[in-house]
Amino acid sequence: MADPSSYRPKPGEIPDSPGVYRFRDEHRRVIYVGKAKSLRQRLANYFQDLAGLHPRTRTMVTTAVSVEWTVVSTEVEALQLEYSWIKEYDPRFNVKYRDDKSYPYLAVTMNEEFPRVQVMRGHKKKGVRYFGPYGHAWAIRDTVDLLLRVFPVRTCSAGVFKNAARTGRPCLLGYIGKCSAPCVERISAEEHRELAEEFCDFMAGRTGAHVRRLEQRMAEAAEEMEYERAARLRDDIGALKKAMEKSAVVLTDATDADLIAVAEDELEAAVQIFHVRGGRVRGQRGWVTDKVEEITTGALVEHALQQLYGEETGDAVPKEVLVPALPDPVEPVQEWLTGRRGSGVSLRIPQRGDKRALMETVERNARQALVLHKTKRASDLTTRSRALEEIADALGLDSAPLRIECYDVSHLQGDDVVASMVVFEDGLARKSEYRRFQIKSFAGQDDVRSMHEVITRRFRRYLADKERTGEWSDAEEPGAGGAVAGADGIPGPDGTAGDPAASTLTEEDGRPRRFAYPPQLVVVDGGAPQVAAARRALDELGIDDIAVCGLAKRLEEVWLPDDDDPVVLPRTSEGLYLLQRVRDEAHRFALAYQRVKRSKRFRSGPLDDVPGLGETRKQALIKHFGSVRKLRAATVDQICEAPGIGRKTAEAITAALAGAVPAGPAVNTATGEIMDDMVDMEGGDDVEEPGTPGGSPRGPVPTGAPDDRRGLER
Repeated sequence: MADPSSYRPKPGEIPDSPGVYRFRDEHRRVIYVGKAKSLRQRLANYFQDLAGLHPRTRTMVTTAVSVEWTVVSTEVEALQLEYSWIKEYDPRFNVKYRDDKSYPYLAVTMNEEFPRVQVMRGHKKKGVRYFGPYGHAWAIRDTVDLLLRVFPVRTCSAGVFKNAARTGRPCLLGYIGKCSAPCVERISAEEHRELAEEFCDFMAGRTGAHVRRLEQRMAEAAEEMEYERAARLRDDIGALKKAMEKSAVVLTDATDADLIAVAEDELEAAVQIFHVRGGRVRGQRGWVTDKVEEITTGALVEHALQQLYGEETGDAVPKEVLVPALPDPVEPVQEWLTGRRGSGVSLRIPQRGDKRALMETVERNARQALVLHKTKRASDLTTRSRALEEIADALGLDSAPLRIECYDVSHLQGDDVVASMVVFEDGLARKSEYRRFQIKSFAGQDDVRSMHEVITRRFRRYLADKERTGEWSDAEEPGAGGAVAGADGIPGPDGTAGDPAASTLTEEDGRPRRFAYPPQLVVVDGGAPQVAAARRALDELGIDDIAVCGLAKRLEEVWLPDDDDPVVLPRTSEGLYLLQRVRDEAHRFALAYQRVKRSKRFRSGPLDDVPGLGETRKQALIKHFGSVRKLRAATVDQICEAPGIGRKTAEAITAALAGAVPAGPAVNTATGEIMDDMVDMEGGDDVEEPGTPGGSPRGPVPTGAPDDRRGLER
């Protein structure tokens, strides 16, 4: 715990101007980012008597060991820089709302020749119209299903669309009238785009014109005694009205606005957002955050606005944003929102009328979300805490292991040997800390030796980072020397071994290093031999403050170093359940990596080692020559005639094919026919992809490989 007075800047050093400041801990990690109208006045608040600070603020200033700042010219620039740094450094003491990328949107891909209506998640793409977000994907599909009978826009994937165009037969939706079937040219691309535009207009809230137009057409059909067409139009109108009922009118003046409400207590805050377009609620989302510092409602609103509109532009930022409290000062935030939209944005508190009534509804949702979150989290925290305490008691640890790392080795009959490292912090998976290794110091199957290598490489890297940051005392010596191995186990020229980011992570860079933080407990997938290998690796590096255990699959026994008998945890133990989850996650992660390696090896061919020859030019070669056999017989001049192939590349191709052993001919297993010209670019038999005529549903099968070796994987 640091004394804030030890790093407090002198009063004359801090400028009295707008800026952004950063607190760093002893590992040079950025732990807090803030902005201020006056850096001098704002930073002075952190260096007062500790007894007068909020408990979480007190924890932050005693965790930090330094503070630095950057001066900007305006408060708007300070707001933008603060948002950028929070996104970049992910400081632990900043207000961080739960990520909303999982919220589904209704998207119309207007950037395609034939726009497609679909459910989309994640980052927004250029040229795509988005509506929402929605709480559930089924809500989108229900709405789309109602609208497709009126706006029969394409909803199929690219593969289905191309297959229908090739066969000349539309999909089921085309037969039942819920798709206009542009794939078989029932309508032109221009007509289909007009349908997509009308669909977007309806979803954007311009519903009245479409309903009135259909009602007029229905009346005309009835006058002409075309009763079947009138009945279809009547059903279309009913479908539109039913879709409109799903989002009832809440603001009669057809307002476009976002309403933000906050429910909070001393420790946490819940934020709810309603997106109103054309007077109707078109989407809803919510976040919950820990209040890691003393913060006002206005500041919570400001952080919510940054999260909500930090990456949005244009119409995605509405003309009006209604909030429960205004940020202080409000002018820079309003100016920032105006810049994001490109026109004026009103940021205000609703006082009366429909907008005030709707804000009360949003506030009720926020309060309910906070209560629900606390109910779930209380149970979750209790269970996780009990699990960690049970592990500490069973293994004889001084304290609960807040960071657990688990390692597993995977291979296929001794080939493609890889290993995984997964991390659990406070009983929860920390997937950003996962790492994977290639075993390259030896060939063959030896789980014990592989485990020793992986543990050595991981903690040698930890010691190297510790030495680099100057954490060694004068009396200490770093562990065993040698090349340091990185996440993928491939040594680099400077000894950082395959970690491309290692050379760029300087002491002044606040990003966490890959192997900088030690665990309190190392778990290995295996029994006594694997545990002994892990303990020996740590002893060789001089590390004696990290506990090691192993979890054997057969009887779920916990093995400790130098113990002849395992520790048996009760089957109902939360601690055993947590260890099982950690072990199973490490096994899953290792097996997934091993399968990727195996797949790449099976798909490799003689042309893979030709510099500058990617998949596109490989396909161009096979299209030009028809098969690898004909390409192998071609001269350098003939290869140069292929599109995109120069003489130097042609010479490299000739040399690669000359040194490769020709693959055997492909055989049609149904007819026995030998297909000499069907050998593909990768050296295996050319088996057609799934979905093509006569194709195998299992895809390409490597020559000489068994049909199914999954049972031999470990």
